Parts: sequence; structure tokens; C-alpha cells
Amino acid sequence: MDEAEKLRWPFSDGSVTDLLDARSLHGSPAIKKRVQFHSSLVQKLALEKEMEGHTGCVNAVAWNSNGSLLISGSDDTRINIWSYNNRELLHNIDTGHSANIFCTKFVPETCDDVVVSGAGDAEVRVFNMSRLSGRRPREISMEPAAVYQCHSRRVKKLAVEIGNPNVVWSASEDGTLRQHDFRECSSCPRAGSANQECRNVLLDLRCGAKKSLADLPKHPLALKSCDISSVRPHEILIGGSDAFARLYDRRMLPPLSSCQTKTKPPPCVKMFCPSHLADNKKTYLHLTHVSFSPNGKEVLLSYSGEHVYLFDADPDSTSSVRYTADYVREQSFLPPFHKVPAKEHAQQRKISVNTTSKKMFGVDMCRKFMQIATRALEMGKNLMRGVDACSEVLESVGPDIDDHVMHDFLCARAGLYLKRKWKNDVYMAIRDCNRARNIDPTSYQAHLYMSEALLQLGRLREAFEYAEAVNSLLPPHSELRKQVDDIIQRVASAELEKNRTDQNGNAKADTHGKLRSLSDVLFRSDVSGSSSQEGREDSDYDDEMELDYETSVSGDESRDNDQGVLRGSLSFRFHQREDQTNEHAGENGSTESAHIDDSAFQPDVAIDMKQRYVAHCNVGTDIKQASFLGDQGEFIASGSDDGRWFIWEKKTGRLIKMLAGDGAVVNCIQSHPFDCTVATSGIDNTIKLWTPDANATSMVAGPEVDVYCAIENNQRKLCRNRQILLPFEFLERFRMHEFAERFECAQS
Repeated sequence: MDEAEKLRWPFSDGSVTDLLDARSLHGSPAIKKRVQFHSSLVQKLALEKEMEGHTGCVNAVAWNSNGSLLISGSDDTRINIWSYNNRELLHNIDTGHSANIFCTKFVPETCDDVVVSGAGDAEVRVFNMSRLSGRRPREISMEPAAVYQCHSRRVKKLAVEIGNPNVVWSASEDGTLRQHDFRECSSCPRAGSANQECRNVLLDLRCGAKKSLADLPKHPLALKSCDISSVRPHEILIGGSDAFARLYDRRMLPPLSSCQTKTKPPPCVKMFCPSHLADNKKTYLHLTHVSFSPNGKEVLLSYSGEHVYLFDADPDSTSSVRYTADYVREQSFLPPFHKVPAKEHAQQRKISVNTTSKKMFGVDMCRKFMQIATRALEMGKNLMRGVDACSEVLESVGPDIDDHVMHDFLCARAGLYLKRKWKNDVYMAIRDCNRARNIDPTSYQAHLYMSEALLQLGRLREAFEYAEAVNSLLPPHSELRKQVDDIIQRVASAELEKNRTDQNGNAKADTHGKLRSLSDVLFRSDVSGSSSQEGREDSDYDDEMELDYETSVSGDESRDNDQGVLRGSLSFRFHQREDQTNEHAGENGSTESAHIDDSAFQPDVAIDMKQRYVAHCNVGTDIKQASFLGDQGEFIASGSDDGRWFIWEKKTGRLIKMLAGDGAVVNCIQSHPFDCTVATSGIDNTIKLWTPDANATSMVAGPEVDVYCAIENNQRKLCRNRQILLPFEFLERFRMHEFAERFECAQS
């Protein structure tokens, strides 16, 4: 254990001894909640029991309200109910689903007799076990109490309301959120039937997805997840096939509608998205899980191909950052020092001087953390530990430290981000540089790192402007001038290369290797000749034809694939041209226009992230969860494609625990409502229960591995997955097909 691992800022929850002393002195009534997932217990989590009973991947786990039962759903189309007390299988229910079960729940206030499931066959099924006479057998084969077949695509998530035994909500990839009231009907016709007239559509988002915050919603939003607040049950959170999570107030929504009537998406109360993803325009970027915190004041989002993010959802909060599309563009390039108007600069300087009166906090600790960060920055090694050292200070005691100290840590962390180069680290560096410049507008460190960040983003003119600003701020013989000269030289080289490319035209795709864009294959008249798209700017924002694919975890990833052989499963989405009229066929076969009046469109406002959690990899499955642990929700957990699951401290974002939870992928993580117990599941056909063990190591549970090496591998996979380009011979097969309408081959 090195110095960085030994040196830790104390957890905000203190020690268990302090809590016990407080209870004896003051009679604290919340002692059970505060102890449930105390930091000392979380660090000692280890595998207690592996429960067998399914014959396929376990895609869903959920506890009942008092924690006595656990329910699970699997690819084997069966629901299992487990006893928490003896960790044994109680019931195995044959659901009758014809495809994988993705979600299952206990219906509240039914004595746990009523359970509901949603599956890949687009059906929602309800089972009432109180109808069984006598002693309930272990294996149950019974007719469902209700079957709802009104969805047209996979049902990915179910939601229930505490205290409501009559209603369940289902989110589907068909773009609708439906409200099923058991009191109204026990079944409904299959989607597309001539007599289908189910008026149960609460949210119609079949034209609700958008590529960026500034765009109009035009595309189908395939819903992946939903959650209902346990504190304010009228609030429902939705996540789907774009980067934006939407919070709706059910009291403000229009009456339930029929699926045969396609309606304009209703306005949401709040929209959540990290600002650096709000203008991403990558079609593969989507949410796999959304959830409310136990107190309903925060929301957690897990992205495919991205990280886990925390947001402020408190209606009374004034600290959450709200932004528009214009704000995103402005914040990505604030003018350097010498371009700021003198009057505005004087105001910034005045603010900076007046806010440096805060007392120093933990001077000695801060000095040691800075030494760790500086050493990592100079040597280019242990960069994650350096970032953690800075975050320890900035996130744990940020408001209590002097502004000059905060400035130094912000600049150090920005430099470490730029050297580490994990997914979107460059945007985190820009955030830190902007915060540092708010403290000291003439900070040469902030300008230097901002120049490097803009260079990494390919924004050459702005990078050069910041480099010029650094030259004007540095002393004449400063050693940092070498770094500035290096940046200027790299900017010049990049500009020269860009001009050379512009003169020669866009580089042609290598017909025997990789492709820049799928449209290079589908829309050119002659593969070996000149492209009909010649002159088109080559970018990631290819609106004419897009390719979205996923690779699932299968076998030994360390083994190189044979040349020309494609392994794993893929998911493709082909979209029609943006300039075409956006019309979609109704489910009953009729075609309805989904045109939205541009003149009536109001720019959306989104809420920015307050914390980011980095270590895992989420690219292989679209049901991967990120969860709050315990009734206090002070820790965050997420599954990963490397078969591990990770735990972070919510406030600081520092990694607390890494556990080996599956042979391939961990998808589901659900904490017990009252005990320090976590249930996880994934590709394996077992469910694992985790409880504190005095003999457990503080960081790793499972086979001993190098923690930082495992995390580095995850980050490489996170970046590499979307950069893999398919061989030309594979894509050539699609050339003979017409793609006038949207085509999709979903992951199995």
C-alpha cells in the first residue's frame, strides 16, 4: 500500500463508535439508517451466498418492501422468489413469456402475493399467487391474472408506486410508457390488432428523441428505464435512446390516450444531461438506467458507452446548474485573459480578491495531497491516484479551503485529466480550468491547460489564442515557456495537416480495410471510383446514414479475433436522411405526420451533472444498472462489462470497492431496504448476495488483481468499443438493399 492509498480524507459519516456514542448521549432515532451502509461496512462487503435456481442470464432482481423476499427474472422466462432469511428458493413461476424477462416487481400492498413481469415478447404479465389453494408448491405453473400485449417492442422496465396495489407502469422500446390499472381490465389485444383500443398510454415519445439539446425532438425514443419517486410519487423519471433523462409530473400530463393516436411529446418538468454530452450527436449514446435517490432529491443516470452521473433534482435547490444549448457553446470556450474586456476583467479580479478570506482547513493534509498530485503529473504515472488526491480535497472539504489552495488543486487535476485521457476527461479538465479562472482570471496554469484541452478537441484557433495568453502571463525566463512553445508547434502541425487534407479533399475509404462512414458504402455509385459524397465534411455527425452497433462480452476478449471474422453480437440502426419529411407509420398501419412547428419550439433547459463516477465499463448490455445503496443513499454502485461491480462515495466520487461479481457482466445491483446486503446478477445464472465480512480486504473482493490496471482496461474498452470499424466486405452485403425506412436488427 503506497502513500496515496494510506492517505485518505475521513468519510463524511464518521465512525460507528461516534454514532453509538451519539445515540447513548442524545438518543438519535436515525441510528439504524445511518449505520445500514456505513463506510466501515461498505469497505468490508464480500460474497456471502451464490443462489442457484435459474437456467439463463438473470436480468432483474428486486426486494419486497420489508426485505424478506427477493424476486428475480431471467432469460429462462421464469420468475424466482427467494427467502432472505435462509437464502433459499421458495417459488419458481413459469410465466409463459416467449422471450427473455427484463424486469419484475412485487406489487405493493398485496402481501407480496401479486408479482408482475415484463419481457422481450412485448408483454406485461401479472400473477396473483393468493389464488393458489393450500400450500404453495415450489414450482408454480399458473395462468396469469392479467396479460397486457399492447406494447409493440420489448418491455425493458416496470415501475410501481408505494402504497398503490392497483397500477403498474411499463416502459418499452416502442417509445411509450403505459399505465396498467388492474381494476379496469385484465388483458388487452396484441399490438397491431384491428380491435386494439387500449387507452393506457401515459407518455407517447415515439417522436420524442433528440440528437442534441438544440434539436427538435423528431426521432423515436426507445425507452430503456423508468423510476417513480418514493417521496413524490407524482414524479416519474424516463431514460431511453438519447442522452437526456426526462422528469415528468404525472399530474400535469394529458389524459391517457390510445396507441393508435400518435401525440406530440408533452413538456417535461426537468431534463438531465451532462453539458458535455448535450451536443454529442452520437447515435450510440443512450441511457441504460435511471433512478431516484431514496430522498427523491437526486437522480442517477448510467450511460451506454459512458460513465455514471449524479444530478440535483431537488425542487427547492438553488445550487443545480441549468444550461441551454447556447450556454454549452459559451462554456466550452470562454475568452482567454487578454481577450476579456477590461471592465469585465476588473470585476472578475475584484471578486477573486474578496473571496479569499476563508480559513485554511487541514493545511498539512492538503500539502500531502498536493505532493501526490504533483508527483503524478510530473512523472506521468499513477494518474488516477493523482486525480483522486485532488478530488479528496476539492470534493470533501472544498467550501472550507482557501481559494488559492482550491485554484492549485483545480489546475493540478485539470493537468492530470489531460494526461490520463480517459473518456471525456478533456471536458472535465475544461470545467476545472473555468473554475480556476473564476478564482484567478490571470492564472497562467488554467490558460495553459485550457490550451492543451482545446488542442485535444481539435479547436486549433482557440488553442492558439490561449497559448498566446499564457505567453503574456508568464515571466520572461519561465521554464513553462517550453510547454507553451510545444503546444504552439503542435497547433501549427495540426493546422498544416488540416490544410493539406482540405486541399486534397476528403480521404477516400480503403476498400480493403476500414470505413469512415457507412454512407461511403451505401450511397456511392462506384466503390472503386470517386464517391458521390465527395466534398462532404468527414465527421461524426453524419446525418445521412448512421451506424450504431454494440459488441457483447463473449469468451476471452484478450484473444485476438481471426482476420475477417466478426465475433459477438451486433446492433444496427439505419436512419433516413434528416432533410426528408419525418413521417412514421402508425401501429395500425396508417401513416401519420409527426411534424413539429419550429416557430412554436422553445429552447430546452437541462440540468448539469454534480458528480461523475469512473471505473466501470458499460458497452455490452443495455440493462446495466447504477444504484444508490441503502436508505441514506450515500454510496453509488454500478455493474460492469468486466464481471465486476464498483462502489463509489457519492459526495466525492472516489472509488471505495471493486468486487468480482460475475463470470462475464454484472447488470443488476439492488441493496436491501434495511440491512447492509446487496443482491447482484448478470450473465451468470446465479444471484449473489454480498454482506460485510471482517476478513474482507478494504478495496478488492474476489481474485486479487491490480485495481488500477483493471480500471485502465475498462477505460480502454470504453473508448475503443465505439471506434471499432467494420470490414468493408461485411458492410458491402447491405449495398443491394434499400433503406428508405428505418431498419433495426436488435441485439439478441
